[in-house]
Amino acid sequence: MPQQRRHRSGNTESTGRRHDLNPLVAMAADDLAQTIRAREVSCREVMQAYLDQIDRFNPSVNAIVALREHDALLAEAAEKDAALARGHYEGWLHGMPQAPKDIAQVAGMITTLGSPIFRSNVTAIDGIAVERVRRAGAIFIGRTNTPEFGLGSHTFNEVYGATRNPYDAKKSAGGSSGGAAAALAMRLLPVADGSDFGGSLRNPAAFCNVYGMRPSRGRVPAGPAPERFIQQLSTEGPLGRTVKDVAMLLAIQAGYDARAPLSLAEDPAVFTQALDTDVKGRRIGWLGDWNGYLPLENGIAALCERGLGALRGIGCDVDELAPPIAPESLWQTWLVHRHWLVGGNLLALYQDEAKRALLKPEAVWEIEGMLKLSAADVYAASVERSRWYDVLLGVFEHFDYLAVPTAQVFPFDVNRRWPDAISGVQMDTYHRWMETVCPWTLSGCPVINVPVGFNDAGLPMGMQLIGRPRGDFALLQLARAYERECDWVNTILPPALADRID
Repeated sequence: MPQQRRHRSGNTESTGRRHDLNPLVAMAADDLAQTIRAREVSCREVMQAYLDQIDRFNPSVNAIVALREHDALLAEAAEKDAALARGHYEGWLHGMPQAPKDIAQVAGMITTLGSPIFRSNVTAIDGIAVERVRRAGAIFIGRTNTPEFGLGSHTFNEVYGATRNPYDAKKSAGGSSGGAAAALAMRLLPVADGSDFGGSLRNPAAFCNVYGMRPSRGRVPAGPAPERFIQQLSTEGPLGRTVKDVAMLLAIQAGYDARAPLSLAEDPAVFTQALDTDVKGRRIGWLGDWNGYLPLENGIAALCERGLGALRGIGCDVDELAPPIAPESLWQTWLVHRHWLVGGNLLALYQDEAKRALLKPEAVWEIEGMLKLSAADVYAASVERSRWYDVLLGVFEHFDYLAVPTAQVFPFDVNRRWPDAISGVQMDTYHRWMETVCPWTLSGCPVINVPVGFNDAGLPMGMQLIGRPRGDFALLQLARAYERECDWVNTILPPALADRID
């Protein structure tokens, strides 16, 4: 575990000790679930504690948006208490507040997708993952903020504004699940959902010092949606303040659904099993900056090396891995898939001139990129993606896991649209500064962000651990072993939640 230490964030120096923090919001979600089930605390008390926390701290980060009326939420919590009194326990999330990401469908709630086009949009049905969270007993209190259509790893939009970093309000919380990650870090939610195409579960987790997992492709069924066969790069998944919380939420989200024909049929109950195991001798390949190909902001590699040191400390064998494929070819493959899938999804809005005028430039760029593609381009990119998968199968004959930085920059100025340069290297797209996540999206492998500490300015960073195809549980076991050795999340809290030092 990292030592208790002081760190800087802006002009405030703080330790990791909790400051006037209600024990209910400080509690890990799994502990809270057990406490609720045992009726040692009421759902109404839990809801009140979280609403007090939101009232006090959400204005500084703008993580939760479209918050519902307190009285209605407290009444729903009282209904959950009454159900428990009758012996009816709905599941792990019984009575817990949740705020689905604002691109997920939630029946009867505003779903803006961060777009002025959908400012007043109310969805009629739950998405599959949301439906499962509701069935497990959650109370939906509002939404977590996201960039427009989830595009970009920086959470800002014209509907709700920007989400700010819990460790420095002048910085970005990442994205596109930035609202979810910031809410977790500020103890505004016990656990949170997100989605990931270009690092949207991983990047904000790194920027906000929490865990975020991109499950294996198909592990969490998507939709229902008009297109259900081609979209294989975006996935929903869990974020949490402990690895067990991540696993427990994944157990709810995962599992086959006939409405998602490519979803995996493996029993999600495996994720409720004990994660603790001896990882001594597990082999980890470190790709780092891909032999100098990826520019990294100063300090990121050193923090990741510290994280690798923690893995060595628990007995893992960590070795440098030479780039197994030309990374630029992967980037071009990524661009084709990104244009094709994002552009196809948003094309109808682009074809309506009035709505096109409301689209942000990054969305227009993706759509117009799609319009330039040929069928041959898409087929060639799919072949290249398949070749990458075959290469990885060979790599996993020698390694049990892989590791790379989660981001190439530390949290940046919240008023910037996106970093246009890293260490003097110009970025040619709005998402190239997150190129470190793209190979793993293409792979379909499970990936989890684990925190690796803070730079001298008190800004967090994380490292991606990548498991074998469909090796989600084994990946969670490694992350849990790392957490036991190095628990940054619960050692270094955001400055607003920590004791102040004059």
